[in-house]
Amino acid sequence: MTVINDRVSSTAPGRSGAGLRLTPLGPRFGAEAHDLDLGRLDDGQVAAVRAALVRYKVLFVRGQHIDDAAQIAFGRRLGEVTAGHPVHDSGGVPDEVYALDSQDNGFADVWHTDVTFVARPPAISVLRAVVLPPTGGDTSWADSQAAYESLTPSLRALVDRLTAVHDGNREFGYYLARRRQGRGNVWEGEVFTDLSPVEHPVVRVHPESGRRGLFVNPGFTSHIAGVSEYESRGILDILYAHLTKPEHTIRHRWRPGDVALWDNRATSHYANRDYGDQHRVMHRITLRGDVPVGPVGPVSR
Repeated sequence: MTVINDRVSSTAPGRSGAGLRLTPLGPRFGAEAHDLDLGRLDDGQVAAVRAALVRYKVLFVRGQHIDDAAQIAFGRRLGEVTAGHPVHDSGGVPDEVYALDSQDNGFADVWHTDVTFVARPPAISVLRAVVLPPTGGDTSWADSQAAYESLTPSLRALVDRLTAVHDGNREFGYYLARRRQGRGNVWEGEVFTDLSPVEHPVVRVHPESGRRGLFVNPGFTSHIAGVSEYESRGILDILYAHLTKPEHTIRHRWRPGDVALWDNRATSHYANRDYGDQHRVMHRITLRGDVPVGPVGPVSR
């Protein structure tokens, strides 16, 4: 097997300019970063990680035997760490951590982009393997920018002008009302109490790269605004099938010590639930994002 190494560096003022040694995992996106200790990065390496995320969208770093505190500290080097989740109780872990525990219905076996049911979805997610089953439990990511760019021009012209409704009630409405008595976590400076649907552009322009990508997902997108239910379902089915074509995806087989970082503005992901009653625990943190903007401007709120 031929290994192709790539270097991404930053020359921002005040940075060391250190590069990353990366092995691309596919022709379009995904890379494994080598020789990194996420608890001991210099400023140049942090900047290079951010640059690599924009370029490769998903990064994997192996051999990182860190705890929650170190994961949060690393996140704060990259950006502004949010609460672990707008709705879910932290359940004994730090408030910044969202614990996905298979023994407490911590599954993510549907294609989704993290927390798109809020006005400012997270920009970046960082996921750490805590407990892994002997086999199974892989995670796949889809490249929403490659998917958009490979649509036919006529279909791109159509979806460029559409908006979609994102709704967290199906997944979290009961939890918020019953288990949290209507009071979630502090999100965007306020206690999260309402899962009112929000609208985002179907096509999102990445705020750093300027590339366009599909910004709909089966987990939280309920329908296309301004069209019939039949038309909405047809458009979304086409986009979902196209987004998750094998040539737009990569799959990661987890090992102890693995950390995955992804650009939530340019990807969707899916966690396989194929490990039966074996135990799987993953700890995720997210970094504050911005209001999604489409090719024709921001969606009116």
